[in-house]
Amino acid sequence: MHRLIPFAAAAVAVLTLPAAAQQTNGQKATDFKLTDASGKTVQLSDFKGKTVVLEWNNPGCPFVQRHYEGNMQKTQAAAKSGGVVWLTINSGAPGKQGYMQGAEAQKWVADKKASPAHYLLDPKGVVGKGYAAKTTPHMYIIDGAGTLRFQGGIDDKPAARVEEMGSARNHVLAALNEMKAGKAVSVAQTTPYGCSVKYAE
Repeated sequence: MHRLIPFAAAAVAVLTLPAAAQQTNGQKATDFKLTDASGKTVQLSDFKGKTVVLEWNNPGCPFVQRHYEGNMQKTQAAAKSGGVVWLTINSGAPGKQGYMQGAEAQKWVADKKASPAHYLLDPKGVVGKGYAAKTTPHMYIIDGAGTLRFQGGIDDKPAARVEEMGSARNHVLAALNEMKAGKAVSVAQTTPYGCSVKYAE
């Protein structure tokens, strides 16, 4: 299932957003419903009251592969320890780089020792386009009230090799720490980097 619905009215009509749609920091994030790799239907509003991280993913992308050498797993673990819900989303279309079906996605998550709450499948790209997800990875943070607080790259080192990461600033962890402390997110929007999301044409 691939549906987008207003976060504040999850029980109301389905809203499909156009490809040009995007989400704005400080405003309500659009609700959505997708099927995860295990076949379970997951809706964003299921996690009302909790901070949610959205991570756009493509296992075939060198930038994603770099972060899954350990950085993404550490970020997921740190977020999870703070009560954050981590949703990994694959908007790759069938036949495109990184596309996976459920069993393959489950195996990939296990092999990488990743710990998202759910690995969500968006093969038609409805949710990805609704969020204007451009790259893999592309990160979003939504607070417990359903408000978008951060969107952009995971860090400030747009390199594909692990050894180039150096002293990168992890924008996601920094934002989560500031939110936990009741502060405004100091870096709330950055330019995402990585491979383009492989949407259906």
